[in-house]
Amino acid sequence: MKKNYDFSKAVKNPYAKRLKRQLTIKLDEETIGYFQNMAEDLAIPYQTLMNMYLRECADSGKRLRLHWKPTPKSHAA
Repeated sequence: MKKNYDFSKAVKNPYAKRLKRQLTIKLDEETIGYFQNMAEDLAIPYQTLMNMYLRECADSGKRLRLHWKPTPKSHAA
C-alpha cells in the first residue's frame, strides 16, 4: 500500500446518483406479498423490484390519484 495516492486525474463515479440508502417503511401485508410473488416469478429480490417500480414512477412523473379525505382529529382536553 502506498503512503500517498494521486487523485488529480480521478473521474467522478457516474453511478453515484444511483446509490441506495437504507430506509425503514411500513407497508401492509398485501402489498409486500404482491411484490414478493412477482419477484419470485421474475427471480429477483422483491426489494429490488419495489425500487425498480418506484424508480419508474419517479422517472415518468407518475402521480397517484387520491380520493382520500382525512378525518378530523378529535382534540382531547
